[in-house]
Amino acid sequence: MDLDLRKVRYFVTVAELLHFGRAAERLHISQPVLSRQIRALEKDLGTELFVRDSHAVSLTRAGAQLLDDARLLLASADAARQRVQQASRGPRRLVVGFRAGIVVTRALRAFGARHPEVEVKARRVEWDDQEQLILEGSVDLAYVRRPIRDEGLTLLPLYAEPRVAMLPEGHRLAGKQELALADLDDETWLRYSDPRPGDVPIRTIEEKFESVAAGTGITLVPHSVAEQYSRPDITYVPVPDAEPDEVLLAWRSGRRSTLIAAFVDVAAASPSGD
Repeated sequence: MDLDLRKVRYFVTVAELLHFGRAAERLHISQPVLSRQIRALEKDLGTELFVRDSHAVSLTRAGAQLLDDARLLLASADAARQRVQQASRGPRRLVVGFRAGIVVTRALRAFGARHPEVEVKARRVEWDDQEQLILEGSVDLAYVRRPIRDEGLTLLPLYAEPRVAMLPEGHRLAGKQELALADLDDETWLRYSDPRPGDVPIRTIEEKFESVAAGTGITLVPHSVAEQYSRPDITYVPVPDAEPDEVLLAWRSGRRSTLIAAFVDVAAASPSGD
């Protein structure tokens, strides 16, 4: 039996909240209706997805597996809907994502010269949405940085670049020509990819600037970021033994698009992107 995407969406909401009442509120349906839809999905699949008792709701092993698969399934369905709607609007369009510091000008111009009939747009992506925007179709492909969850994506390594320490003006190490990671052992590091409870997540380079300048902590950034972004209250110092930052081109696996294939050829011919 084919999966009913509406039931799958209901399942994902319950699985993420682990609470039928709150899930029903988010979905704007009644709790009894939601419960019936989940039971119907379990009947369709021939297995229980949740363990329910008077105190809590938890996922079964089958439910955990479905949650992993369902997110990709729903993202794929949403992407297909967006592409169909985009096709119905007329002229072809390609949206290229990029992380801060990555220059895509040369590739965009080269692609535009080869395909003048295609409208090309650039959109900045961040570390916490780079995968999702590709999977859901908001961008067709993107220049991304590691770490990246590669499930459902095809990745083409383009180049690597050194990283530098971002320090506040007046920092004890700010005047150094270069640093080793060991020099930074006693420093407070910004926790933006894995915030602790109560931390405010840091998403953008602008937020990093404010946190470093305020003395909240330090961080490492790619050399290209240091070249493009400067402030008088921020200092950059090379850290040669830091792991290089890797830039990759990413697009959704299995997606057949002549435009994506054409852009990949252009990007591979100009990997640094500038």
